[in-house]
Amino acid sequence: MSKINITLPDGSIRQVDKGVTAMEIAQSISQRLAQNTLAAVVNGVLVEAGRPILEDATLKLCTWEDTEGKNAVWHSSAHIMAEALESLYPGIKLTYGPPVKDGFYYDIDFNGHKFSQDDFGKVEQKFMDLARSGEVFERKVVSREYAIDYYKQRGNEYKVELIERLPESEEITFYESGNFVDLCRGGHVPNSKVIKAMKIMKVAGAYFLGDEKRPQLTRVYGVSFLKASELDEHLKRLELARERDHRKLGKEMELFTFSEKVGLGLPLWLPKGARLRMTLETFLKDKQMALGYEPVITPHIGKKDLYVTSGHYEKYGKDSFQPIHTPAEGEEYLLKPMNCPHHCEIFKSRPRSYKDMPLRLAEFGTVYRYEQHGELHGLTRVRGFTQDDAHLFCRPDQVKEEFKKVIDLVLYIFSTLDFTNYKAQVSLRDPNNPGKYIGDPALWDQAENAIREAAAEKGLQTIEVEGEAAFYGPKLDFMVMDALEREWQLGTIQVDYNLPERFELEYVGPDNLMHRPVMIHRAPFGSMERFVAVLLEHTGGKLPLWLSSEQVAVLTISDKYLDYAEKVLNELRNYDIRAFVDERSEKVGRKIRDAEVRKVPYMLILGEKEEAEGVLSVRKQGEGGDLGSMSLKAFAEIVLKDVRQSLKLD
Repeated sequence: MSKINITLPDGSIRQVDKGVTAMEIAQSISQRLAQNTLAAVVNGVLVEAGRPILEDATLKLCTWEDTEGKNAVWHSSAHIMAEALESLYPGIKLTYGPPVKDGFYYDIDFNGHKFSQDDFGKVEQKFMDLARSGEVFERKVVSREYAIDYYKQRGNEYKVELIERLPESEEITFYESGNFVDLCRGGHVPNSKVIKAMKIMKVAGAYFLGDEKRPQLTRVYGVSFLKASELDEHLKRLELARERDHRKLGKEMELFTFSEKVGLGLPLWLPKGARLRMTLETFLKDKQMALGYEPVITPHIGKKDLYVTSGHYEKYGKDSFQPIHTPAEGEEYLLKPMNCPHHCEIFKSRPRSYKDMPLRLAEFGTVYRYEQHGELHGLTRVRGFTQDDAHLFCRPDQVKEEFKKVIDLVLYIFSTLDFTNYKAQVSLRDPNNPGKYIGDPALWDQAENAIREAAAEKGLQTIEVEGEAAFYGPKLDFMVMDALEREWQLGTIQVDYNLPERFELEYVGPDNLMHRPVMIHRAPFGSMERFVAVLLEHTGGKLPLWLSSEQVAVLTISDKYLDYAEKVLNELRNYDIRAFVDERSEKVGRKIRDAEVRKVPYMLILGEKEEAEGVLSVRKQGEGGDLGSMSLKAFAEIVLKDVRQSLKLD
C-alpha cells in the first residue's frame, strides 16, 4: 500500500498508509486522545475523524477543547434537531443549519405548523431519544442532478436553490443519520451518543438567504454538550449574562438610549453616559499625549474618490451608507466608514522628512457602517460608532519598536481596567482567498514577520489565525476573556504597507531621496460603544471609582436636610468628586436601593445628627456596607485614595 505524509500541529511528520483515518492516527498516539477526538481538520477543512485521508495532509485532531470540536458537535446537533422536528412536524421544509458561537440553529419553513416555546420540551425529548440511539453520520457523494431531483420530489424549493447556487466544480454531498438525510459539507462527530444534553434556546424570524425580499423562516436556536453538568453551567452563565446585559445596565444607570426616530443602531448618550465616555477618552488622551501622539480631527463625510483610492469602497462599499449627492452635478460623498484615509491626507498635507518620523496622529473619530436590522445589538453592533483611532507613520526601521510601544499601551489599559485574562492573536491572510486583500504579497510577508517579531520580543504568547487580517494588512488582536468567560476582541494593532502605496505617501530620507512610510493602525479600545458595553458586562456595572460618572449619592433622611446636602455637594466638588443630591421626597431606604441599582459606589446618609455634628454617615455600594460616621475631609481622602488605587497610581 502506498504511503502518505501527515503533518501534525507540532510540525512532526508521520508516514502512514494511504486511506488512514484521523481516528486511527489518534489511536496510535493514545487511547485517551482517541476517546476524546470528535472530528479532525485535514488541510484546513473540518471533517469526520473516520473519513479516509488519501493524500499528504496537515492534520489537527479536535476535542471539545477546540473550537472545531465544538463546531462538529453543534453541526451534528443541528442535524439531529432537524430530524426531530421533521418527525414531529411532517411537511416542514429545512433550509440551512450551521454551528454558530455557543450552539447552532436551523432555519425552517414550518409550512403551516405552529411552533412556539411551548413546543420546546417535546422536541428536546425527541432529540435526546435520537442521540441516545447512536446515529452515525454517513457521507454520500451525489450528482447535482440527483440532489436537485431529490429535493424537488420532496417539494423543498429552498434546498433546490441552495444546490443551484453551488459552483459547478463543487462536490455535492448528502449526510444520512438514522432516517434523516440532509445536504451538507460535513464535519460531524463519530456517533450521536457523545451528545448528552441539549436545549432549545429561542426562536426568531430570519429571511431566506438574509434577503428581506425573500420568505421569512423560523430560526430555531439550540445548544448541546457532552455532559449534562456543562449544560447546567452554561444556563447559569446565561442567567448571569442577562443580569449583566449592558442594555439592561445602561437603562438602569441612565447611560444611553436609542430612538427609532433618530434611527436604528445610532446610540444617544445620556449625560451620565457622556461623562463615562469623556472620562475614558481623557484617560487615553492624556496617556497618548505623554507618548508623543498628535491630536487631529477629521470630518464625518468624505468624497467617494477618497475611499476608492484607499480600497474601502471596493471592499466595504455595500456595507457603507450609500453616496450622498450634493447640488453640484457629479459630486458624491460617503459617510466616513474609516478614519485612516483622512489621516493619510493629513500626512500628505505638507512635505515630510525622516526627522518627522514617527508621526503619530490620534483621533476619536466617529465612523458609519450599515448593519442589517437583525444584526444590531445594543452598543456591541451599531451603525455609528467612535474609534479611539491612531495612525503611526514610520520609517521601515522604526516599525518594530513602534509596534512594541503600542503593545505596551494596550497592556497598560487592560491592567488599569482589570482585564487580566487575554491572549494575543496574530491575524493573517487567508491563503485560499488572495482576492480578499490588496497589495504586494512580499509587503504582506514583511508586515506579518514584523508583528511576529514584535510580539515575541514583548514576551506575548500568540496564536496565529488565517483569514482574520484586515484587507490592507495583518494585525495583532487582543482577545479578552471577561468575567463571564466570554471572549471579546478588544484592542487591535495593524501593520500596513499598502495604504502608503495607494496614497503615494512619501518622506525625504537622509539620502535626500523620497521614501515610502509604513503605517501602523491602532485602536486599544476598538470602538467606544463596544468597549463600554463589554466593560459594563465585565464589571456588572460596578465600574472602577475613577470611571464612575456618579461617584457619590448624597441622600437625606427628609427634605429638612437638603440645605446641608447642598453644602456637602459643593465641598465634594472642590475635591473633584462627582456627586449628586437625591432630592426626591422618598424614604431613605428607597433612595439607597435606587442608588444601589444605579451602581453608585458611595452613599452619604444625612439627617439631624449629621447636620448637628457636621459629619457624614457613609455607606459603600455592595458588600462594603456601612462605613460609619466621619468628617467630609476624611471621606474625601478615602475617595481620592480609592481613585488612585483604581488607576494603579498607588
